[in-house]
Amino acid sequence: MRYFRIEGDRTSDYTGYIDGSYKWGLPGIICPACKATWSAGSKAYPSVDLTPVAALADFEKARAEPLDEYERLCELVLPLLPSGALLEPGATFGPFVGRAQGRFGPLVSPDPWWLMVQREVLEKLQAEGLRGLKGCPTALRFRQSNSPELLELEILPMGRLHPDCLPTNRKPACPRCGHNSTSLPHDLMLDATTLPSHLDLFRLADYSSVIICTERFVDTCLRLGLDGVVFHPLPTRQN
Repeated sequence: MRYFRIEGDRTSDYTGYIDGSYKWGLPGIICPACKATWSAGSKAYPSVDLTPVAALADFEKARAEPLDEYERLCELVLPLLPSGALLEPGATFGPFVGRAQGRFGPLVSPDPWWLMVQREVLEKLQAEGLRGLKGCPTALRFRQSNSPELLELEILPMGRLHPDCLPTNRKPACPRCGHNSTSLPHDLMLDATTLPSHLDLFRLADYSSVIICTERFVDTCLRLGLDGVVFHPLPTRQN
């Protein structure tokens, strides 16, 4: 099986623009061990409804909190997460709320860690038997008539980069908070032993801004004439 990275096609003629934020999110953290103050935020779970949580206001404002407070909030969220979900500081939940305008393609990736589809496109992809495609409603306000219905794909963190594409002098992640100070390499290589066999779309667990798909996903999109994104092939390594 071959694998590809998905990114928005910046050369296309689509003019679509989206601005906003998710309804809820975990705070960033202040780690007592490595002293880092950080938030990643590219792990998003738009299907997760936090309204059953009593302290809902704790998830409505972006901020940094001490690590023990962050861990307390994680415990409140854990029972509501989909299977396979991972949390990190800044992880987000619920629909994306904001405004949109312009002309959108069948596949929409405003940022590298974010993938949306028009509803009829998702139905076509699911009818083709692609695995793990879960579309979630957005709360976007369009300043135009005949606006599309954009759904956000909930993309689970599953695979990892192979150590051979990472710097040999990299610092280990903080054992207390998990902070990884190693930047995303320019040339990516996937660790084949970590890649899921049951999904055609996932994001990396260690660099969750990177969205990965199988060649089955690519072939289906090309055959159906679905554009708006580009696919970059990535090598894999077993050991």
